[in-house]
Amino acid sequence: MTENIAKVFRLAEDSTKRFAPQKLGWSWGQALFLYGLALIDQENGTGKYTDYLKSYYDYYIAKGHRVNTSDTAAPGLGAYTLAKLTGEEKYYQEAMRVRQYIASSPKVVEDMPNHLGNGIESWFYPKSIWIDSIMMYGVFCSLFAKGEQDAQLMEFAQAQPALFEKYLRDKKTGLYYHCYWTKKGTHYPKTPIFWGRGNGWVTAAISLFADNFSSLQAKEDALRIHKELSIALAPWQREDGYFETIFNKVGKTYKESSATMLIAAGWFYGYRKGFLPKEYLERAKLAFDAVVSDFQVKKGLLSMPYISAPTTPLQVAPYFFYKILPCGNDLKYGLFAAFIAALEYKRCLETV
Repeated sequence: MTENIAKVFRLAEDSTKRFAPQKLGWSWGQALFLYGLALIDQENGTGKYTDYLKSYYDYYIAKGHRVNTSDTAAPGLGAYTLAKLTGEEKYYQEAMRVRQYIASSPKVVEDMPNHLGNGIESWFYPKSIWIDSIMMYGVFCSLFAKGEQDAQLMEFAQAQPALFEKYLRDKKTGLYYHCYWTKKGTHYPKTPIFWGRGNGWVTAAISLFADNFSSLQAKEDALRIHKELSIALAPWQREDGYFETIFNKVGKTYKESSATMLIAAGWFYGYRKGFLPKEYLERAKLAFDAVVSDFQVKKGLLSMPYISAPTTPLQVAPYFFYKILPCGNDLKYGLFAAFIAALEYKRCLETV
């Protein structure tokens, strides 16, 4: 294990000291952070973070919460992981709430739910699919369907990569737009503006769910999508290893660590599985090491900078709003990106 992989695992431990579990919100960023901790435990054969996850879910089971959007469905990942680990019914029921949401949520284009579901946000934003959802519900559906032998949910999960490709992939560049407005039948942004983290969601999500698929054809299709996107992404990597928050505006926006780590995770996976050549292993190493080399120490704890804030795909002046979006340290989804990149890097080293 390299020193930089060890640093990411230390970042995970330090982050649990920085953030009390009961103060984490019930949403996508916090959910991915928790799932990343669970994956570290699974990989290393430890239960270091089990109590941390239990504290979070026990708090929200007692307090109550909503599951009515893709973002509020994401905590199903940690809940299902806890259910399998502990055998406790209360965590399984939390995962079942997400399963039921996916089943009951109206589909706005083919078999895809509205990203904003029926939450308050949906009152102000048109019905749409967002590239974020491939991570927020896609990974959970594949995991739950495999674990519970849920044939209906497996069919749904296996259909998602091709649907995201159909509606969000730009045919000219091979990159993915942020969202698709179903009533207007067009992607947003409407001009060729490609958000970094969104494209990172695709590569990383496929690396997390493709092995869960029961259909060999579905898995091959997902890996083909992964490979084609990887080829499209490579020219936009900076010399220092980073990707920018807007890919096709290199030097005009800013380097962004969550997108960089998500892509690195996907490329480590692609090389390990044999469908990406060694060039992508070297690119992934460059990206991973670039982000880790920028880690800081704050109040004695490791800290990850250059994580862009959450964003909404806007109709008016999208490039301007992406460009001015602030970035900061230790945003939870950015930590998750580092965790899964470190895990995939570790697996690559172990298979050499």
